[in-house]
Amino acid sequence: MPLQTFRYAACGGGNTLLSLALYSVSYNFIFQKEILHLGFVSFKPHIAALFFATVITFPIGFYLSLYVVFHGSEMKKRIQLFRYFLVVMGCVILNYAGLKLFVEVLHWYPTVSQILNTCIVVLFSYVSQRHFSFKSTAVIKNEA
Repeated sequence: MPLQTFRYAACGGGNTLLSLALYSVSYNFIFQKEILHLGFVSFKPHIAALFFATVITFPIGFYLSLYVVFHGSEMKKRIQLFRYFLVVMGCVILNYAGLKLFVEVLHWYPTVSQILNTCIVVLFSYVSQRHFSFKSTAVIKNEA
């Protein structure tokens, strides 16, 4: 296994476990399986938990990716951050759609649905981060 893939699996796996733990805790204990009313908008508890976990794991995932996994990239950090943000938003959209399907249409338990979503989104995330967010000059030269 290439070192970069191992590092991605270790860092991403740890951040994913943190995200799942935050999702479960926030769904069950913070939002207490109740709709979150913010005055101008309301979120179902499984969607609120998704956003809660994302807000915490986003910066952690970025710094792990930047300094541990894809440290060979020569792009400016703000460009990497913007690209990372785009990929994470893509992952959030995939998660959102999956949760809507699994929880609201199929009536599966939200934590189980989030675990299944995570398995689906991890592949998209790795390919996107490697070839878009943190693309190194070595990858650019190999593609030319």
